[in-house]
This record gives sequence, structure tokens and C-alpha cells, in this order.
Amino acid sequence: MNQWTDGTPLITRIILIIVLLITGIAVSTLRFGWNNSVEPFYIAPVLWLFTGLFVLRVVGQILIAIRPRSWLPPMEQWNLVPYSILLPIQFAFIAVMLWIDLAFTWESGISTAMNPSLGRFLIVFSAVYALAMPIRYVIRMSRRSDQRWFGGTIPMVFHIVLASYLYILGRFYVTA
Repeated sequence: MNQWTDGTPLITRIILIIVLLITGIAVSTLRFGWNNSVEPFYIAPVLWLFTGLFVLRVVGQILIAIRPRSWLPPMEQWNLVPYSILLPIQFAFIAVMLWIDLAFTWESGISTAMNPSLGRFLIVFSAVYALAMPIRYVIRMSRRSDQRWFGGTIPMVFHIVLASYLYILGRFYVTA
């Protein structure tokens, strides 16, 4: 199998690259435009963006579980955890993310209160979480050279999205 026949359709490859670019730009924009203190409404759109990207991933996975699609890779490229366990966990993540997003949009609620210790934890956790994805990628590609460059990358890309969500939330809690 050559490097471009890993089972990942071209449209999926393009979407994954776009998701990484959008995530990087959103984090960079907030990170370098951050003042000493930030209002919840300032980061709410980015939290919603990351939530929306994650929801798209879950919807794509549901579509594949229902019926294979030519524009999406096969189910075995989407997760390591059995789908019957993963889907409820993803729904729980989405519910918590939506609760946080709404609180930041409305600028009220416990999730918008300053919490420096939680913020520092989230920043460190998100960094370790995000850095684990390139390591996971290298390990997968060394074990599955037939999957190079995009095979099995959907979970990794969206783990980076989730890590970015946690990073932005952590930065807010530290500087709010």
C-alpha cells in the first residue's frame, strides 16, 4: 500500500488539516491577544468553536456506525475504545462542554468563576494531553506503516481540539 492509500478519503484528510489549522489559529489568537484579565464573553466563541468541532467528529462517527460513507474512513480508524462505551462518554463530554459554553456566553455561573488552582491544573493537563497525540501518532505510524500519513488520525486530531478547549478554559481560570 502506498502512502496515499491508507483508507482515509481525500475530503477527510482536508477536513483534518483544516481542523488543526483552525484550532491552532484560535489558540494562538487568544493566547497572544490575552490581557491580564479576560471576560467570559471574550473566550466564549472559541469554546463554542471547539465544542462544534467535537460535535462534528461525533456526528461523523455516528454516520459511519449506521452505514459506511465513501467520504469518511472506516470505523476502525475512529477509536480505540469500543463504540458502545465511547459514545456515552462523548455525549457526556458534549453536555459538560455545552454547559460551560452557555455559562461563558451568559457570563454567569460557577464555571466562569476565577479558580487559579484549577486553571493551572487544566493548563498542565492540556499540555500533556496535547503532547501525547504526536507521540501516539509516531507509535501508530511505526506499527502501521500502511496507514501513513492519515490512517487513524481522526481521534488524535480531535483530542488536540479537546486539549485546546481545556487549555483556553485553564488560561481563563488563571487570569479571570
